[in-house]
Amino acid sequence: MFFRSNQGEAKLRPAPGPALRLIALAMGLAAPLAAPAHAQDPAPAAQQAAFAPQFGEAQDFSFEILTERARELAASPYAEPQVDQPEVLERIDYDAHWKIRFQPDATVTVGDMPMQFFHLGTYFRTPVKMSVVEDGMAREVLYDRRFFEMPEDSPAHALSDQAGFAGFRLMDEGLQSDWISFLGASYFRTSGPFDQYGMSARGLAINSGMAEPEEFPRFTEFYVEPAPEGDEETDVIIHALLDSPSVAGAYRMEIRDGEGDEGQKMEIASRLFFRASVARLGIAPLTSMYWYSETNRVLGFDWRPEVHDADGLMMVMGDGERIWRPLNNPDRVITSSFMTESPRGFGLLQRDRDFANYEDDGVFYDKRASVWIEPRGDWGLGQVQLVEIPTDDEIYDNIVSFWNPAEPPEAGSELAFDYALHWVKDAPDDGELAKTVATRIGAGGVPGQPRPDGHLKIVIDFQGWELSGLGQDEGVEPQITVPEGVTLEQAYALPVVGTDRWRLVFDISAEGVDTADIRAYLSRDGAPLTETWLGQVHPVQFDAARPGHRNQEAPAE
Repeated sequence: MFFRSNQGEAKLRPAPGPALRLIALAMGLAAPLAAPAHAQDPAPAAQQAAFAPQFGEAQDFSFEILTERARELAASPYAEPQVDQPEVLERIDYDAHWKIRFQPDATVTVGDMPMQFFHLGTYFRTPVKMSVVEDGMAREVLYDRRFFEMPEDSPAHALSDQAGFAGFRLMDEGLQSDWISFLGASYFRTSGPFDQYGMSARGLAINSGMAEPEEFPRFTEFYVEPAPEGDEETDVIIHALLDSPSVAGAYRMEIRDGEGDEGQKMEIASRLFFRASVARLGIAPLTSMYWYSETNRVLGFDWRPEVHDADGLMMVMGDGERIWRPLNNPDRVITSSFMTESPRGFGLLQRDRDFANYEDDGVFYDKRASVWIEPRGDWGLGQVQLVEIPTDDEIYDNIVSFWNPAEPPEAGSELAFDYALHWVKDAPDDGELAKTVATRIGAGGVPGQPRPDGHLKIVIDFQGWELSGLGQDEGVEPQITVPEGVTLEQAYALPVVGTDRWRLVFDISAEGVDTADIRAYLSRDGAPLTETWLGQVHPVQFDAARPGHRNQEAPAE
């Protein structure tokens, strides 16, 4: 579980940019693989700044060259990065870090894309190598403390002249806000369709949610390139070199910053070379926060109705089945696996867009982007995995989702995965089936009567044109499957008065069962009307919602 701060999460705030999701040093925030070049070439002609950044010697560059470097890197033993001046970095704590501002006049322009950098600090101790690519030649941007404005008493003044950058961000026109940032390990995120930062994506995840410590590969070098002339689908191309004890890799990201509510789209190519075997490989990992919603409101002792970056995992399986898995905040680490072959897409979505369901005008959870992953080519057999970690606050990223290939990579393995990554309002592959719009869980039984001991009531709302206009007598039927040890007590479906929603209601009893996976949907004439709701229930979490444990009796008449 990763600590992050919501301070300044509203994107349209003054500098210094997106709020830090503070990542523990154990994530492996390493130093660059190659020593920085120090030749003082002049800045490119496109560069306009009062302080002119200096660039290193030009070197041939292409994605193929970077891929070969990753292959060669994986053939050598992993070199643990050394943190320079740790005693100084320790003093650049959260407050000191936020007082360090990037100097706007030092903005580096790549094509017509403005780029600014993040300073090192106690949470980001190892620099990344930053280079600009022009006409097939890469030149490193050389660190200079004049890139940053800092108070006279800032501990950052004690860093060496070759300290380096922690990460970078690409700016909107006018330099008032950023729309994508890379900071820490292999993490990155965008402002989405509503100019609001939320969940993060990663280049790669290794052994997430396992008993052994997770390994955090990190991007050690970035190469930022303008889009080819005439390419209207791309605004900028970012290449990155990835390294960790188990794997080295090369990434190419063609990125478009959409207009209006389009959000951002990234076409990502990854080439991975393994030094060691990996038990659980996470391809296209997403990291989010889920504390509570209408599903588990009893767990959130807070004034706001709901607090989460995303409320569910959506999947379109290889056979076309559409699945909605509402997120949980369990009492222990839970890893759920959804086996399929050649997945069509998956992602963590924020479906609830009603401000009244959050009431937070500081961090705007209703504006958090949904992130959808669309595989390119055949990913073969594997599983979408969801890791849910207990939390009692919104400051932790406790949700991870990724694709895990069926065959774990061994030392010497080479793998390639290409995919599109969409930062959007909703999944672009919606299909025609009605969607889950709410999941609620409470005490089973009937109000006013003795509540049966150990019973839970599950209420699911669906909405979509397949259900629109259908009446209760028009053949809509509930389809519910429960696992061994769980008993379905009653089930019915009906249209919700005054809305275009349908509601599925059922009770279950699960004495002695800690975790129950339940499958449910609505059908008509044997055909599904809704996506499949695949909920996971942890009865131990809902003691407060089960008054039957107190042997309550109905009031006497």
